[in-house]
Amino acid sequence: MRAFKPGRTTMSDAAATTQTALAFDDNRLASTLFGQYGQNLALIERKLGVVADSRGNLVNIEGSREACGQARHVLETLYDQLKRGGDVITGDVEGAIRQVLAQGSLFEVDSSSARAQFEEISLRKRPVRARTAGQDAYVRALRRNALVFGAGPAGTGKTWLAVAHAIWLFERKEADRIILSRPAVEAGERLGFLPGDMREKVDPYLRPIYDALFDLMEPRIVERALQSGEIEIAPLAFMRGRTLSNAVVILDEAQNTTHMQMKMFLTRLGENSRMIVTGDPSQVDLPFGQTSGLAEAIRLLADVEGVGNVVFTHEDVIRHELVARIVAAYDRAAAVPAGIRAGKDREGKK
Repeated sequence: MRAFKPGRTTMSDAAATTQTALAFDDNRLASTLFGQYGQNLALIERKLGVVADSRGNLVNIEGSREACGQARHVLETLYDQLKRGGDVITGDVEGAIRQVLAQGSLFEVDSSSARAQFEEISLRKRPVRARTAGQDAYVRALRRNALVFGAGPAGTGKTWLAVAHAIWLFERKEADRIILSRPAVEAGERLGFLPGDMREKVDPYLRPIYDALFDLMEPRIVERALQSGEIEIAPLAFMRGRTLSNAVVILDEAQNTTHMQMKMFLTRLGENSRMIVTGDPSQVDLPFGQTSGLAEAIRLLADVEGVGNVVFTHEDVIRHELVARIVAAYDRAAAVPAGIRAGKDREGKK
């Protein structure tokens, strides 16, 4: 990228605005950076309150001095990511924006050190970066603890980052196996009898983990590891009596475990093994009145050394930005007492 040109500053009725011009060396990378039909620039405009106009490899940003600095830093960070062979998708843009907002004024922050603030998992296929403060704390916890709980709403990257960390350990030969498990509980509906062998029966429940595996590893390597048992699908009910050594064990959708299931699972931890337990406490599909093993385990093990606990919020959602607003709306509704909520519903019907 060529030298930054600090544009001019003009006075408006409300506040000072500045125009910042950026020129990127590679037209192809610049086009990828701006996004199809300029969607990445549009997202930066909406989130940071600037106006961005691109032409070829040039982009002109107009807004407040701080907002222009933030937008410049976001674009420089993402362009550097592209130059190093990475991809830039909407989630990366969202993550870069959230990171720069968390850092405050960029005129007091060194951009090279700021880019390195969020953790990165270096995989053979491609690097995986934390995109939010919650994800950053999660990756740090995964590296420091033998057992980590990741609890929070859908779309926060709990399972995806857990699989990425497991692959990282597997590729570095720090673990011999990756074991994937999940309770077979239907999400509010009964599927009845499922045909096929054990793997075919469990596959529908583990689809999100499979998706992460094939996204982060070469498909041929995944298939070979499944055949050799280096990646193992183990239904939670089949874990009893085992001692899991030299392995990374992931328990997904753990909010649907019972007290006994969670205790049984956690006590499978063997020598030189890591466990990652993920789940969404707001989506429990257990029978009414039954305590979630995830919520109980987080409470009981809160002060145990070697156990990490990361709680995600709607601010960590990295799917479509509407998902974060949907999660926030449900959280607000859950915070209102049932009696008051019912009263409002009756008033609305009148």
